Amino acid sequence: MVNKLAISFAAVLLGFMSLGYVEANTNDYTVVPQTSETQTVYMDTIEQKNGKTYITVDFIEWYEGEEANVIFREKENDSEMTETPDGYYVVNEEMDLLTFEVAEDAQVLMQIYNRTGNIDEADTIWNEEISVDKFFAELSDTSEMNLKEFPYHLEIHEGTIVKITQQFVP
Repeated sequence: MVNKLAISFAAVLLGFMSLGYVEANTNDYTVVPQTSETQTVYMDTIEQKNGKTYITVDFIEWYEGEEANVIFREKENDSEMTETPDGYYVVNEEMDLLTFEVAEDAQVLMQIYNRTGNIDEADTIWNEEISVDKFFAELSDTSEMNLKEFPYHLEIHEGTIVKITQQFVP
């Protein structure tokens, strides 16, 4: 009887462990692919005008991994530190604000934001799709988590933003 109970317990425990492993491996961070239509930015302002929505952004250069380390060494020239502290590096040498229309059906992918209204419950969910309206509401609310502090990757087609991906920052 004890052996059967121990075997049953072990089987249940292994089942839970394998489910956790599957979830952890299907929900990993992936680098946002950079194309000629992708620009990395900080958000500045949102404006509604003539029934359309516009975002004013500041273009930045976003680097990750070894590429970030190379740029970091070039820009910082610090003999004490040879690698970026967090695996990424941002170059924003001058504030250059540009305004773009946002397509009504633009895809918005978030990594972290205050989903419940309780900042203590904010957690990372990779590439969670939210509506454009929800994104603008969250971006406008700086009371708990200022989403303007995160970089975003924009896909821009013919001067209109069709995709917004929040960049995860460790």
